[in-house]
Parts: sequence; C-alpha cells; structure tokens
Amino acid sequence: MCFRPCAAPPRFALALLLWLYMGMAWAAPVGGFVVVALDAGHGIKSQGAISARGVPEFEFNRRLVIALDAELAKAGIRPVLIAVDGNTEDLLSRPRKAREAGAQLFISVHHDSAKARFHRDWQFEGKPRKFLDDRFRGFSLFVSRNNPQWPLALKCASAIGAQLIASGFRPSRYHADPVLGSAREFADEANGVHFFDNLAVLRNATMPGLLVEAGVIVNRDEEAQLAHPATQQRIATAVGAGIAACGS
Repeated sequence: MCFRPCAAPPRFALALLLWLYMGMAWAAPVGGFVVVALDAGHGIKSQGAISARGVPEFEFNRRLVIALDAELAKAGIRPVLIAVDGNTEDLLSRPRKAREAGAQLFISVHHDSAKARFHRDWQFEGKPRKFLDDRFRGFSLFVSRNNPQWPLALKCASAIGAQLIASGFRPSRYHADPVLGSAREFADEANGVHFFDNLAVLRNATMPGLLVEAGVIVNRDEEAQLAHPATQQRIATAVGAGIAACGS
C-alpha cells in the first residue's frame, strides 16, 4: 500500500512479472506433465503405410500431432513437436530432441496397416489400391521394456487406451495374433496395450515413451473416419485426458 503517490513500476519489473506469470501457467498443467514430446511418425521420404485411398501415413500422423498440440496446450502442457516437417529420417534423433527439449513424456504418433499378404485389390479414382477387411481395425498402443521408465510408460498407455475406449474407439486385437499379426504380447489387453521391446524410438528415449497407432488406414471405412477432423479431435481429446490421468 502506498501512503504517497506511487511511481509506475519500471518496464523491467513488468516484464519480470509477466515472465513469472507465464512460467506458473506452464508449471501447473492438468496432471503432472509440464512438457510432452509429440513425434510425427515417418516422413516425406519414408512415408509409412499407404492408406486404402492412396494417402501416405505420414500425412495422417502429422494432422493428428497438430490436433494433439492444440489439445495439450489448452491443458497447460507445453507440447514439443518432433518431425512434423517430414524431414527427420533418423529415428535416434527423435527421442534425443525430446530429451534436449526437457520432455517428460514421449509419444510417437502413427497409423496402422497389416501384413501384405492380407491386402486386397480395389480401384479408387481409376487407380489400383490396396485395402484390408474388418479383421484389421482399431487403435493399438505399444511400450518397450527396454525403455528405462517403461512402468510409467505403461501406466500412460493404459490410461490413454481407457480414454479412447470411453470415447467410442475400440482396440485392435490382431497384433497379438501369430498369424494375423506378429504375436505381440499384451501388456494391458483390456486397454489395447502391447509390448514391443525393440522399437528404436521407445528404447532410446530417456523419459517414458509410448507409440500410438490411432487406427488402421488401410481399412477403407476406418480410413474415412480417421481422415475427418472431428475424429482427429476426439482422439486428441482422449489422448490428452489419458496424459492428464497418468501424470497425476
């Protein structure tokens, strides 16, 4: 309280107050994570799976990462975007960039396919394409026991899977099948989480890391849904809620 006319605070003091306020906003997110790395899987040269209508997986990954970026920022979490420009081919550089940015959680975003022998032929816009039938649909999550913080990664993957299910999505089952998939052991079957110990981006992450396969883009119906911005937002909202739940 001033008992005489108060001088206006100097500019540097105002700047300091603003900086402290912004720091407090980032330091108190919903949940316990302050910085989360979002890795857009694949890139321009190595595009990943090709959808039933001929769209590269990287484009789906990039769009979902952008939706997640906005969702986490709304929750007071600072997202770190990795490889969204499509020019990052080195897998080891992705978790390294996350570490350098101070990320406390690493999420690699992907969209799924299946073994080539299960692909079927069809035509789309006059071009030959490949698709998968309804045995192949749904989301999957993966963690690596070679990640030094895999128990927390599993907790987060399970929380994200639970939120996706609550939002109306369903987990795929075929990755655990020795014929349809690669006999990937379930880490949490109810929530669609598998162990995949040798995934480079996860085993080389120093923070808890997980990989999200948001859905099967070689399934024609699921591809159409995953391409819709409303679906991308529903996924982003569910993933954000899972991050908040596992970080608290």
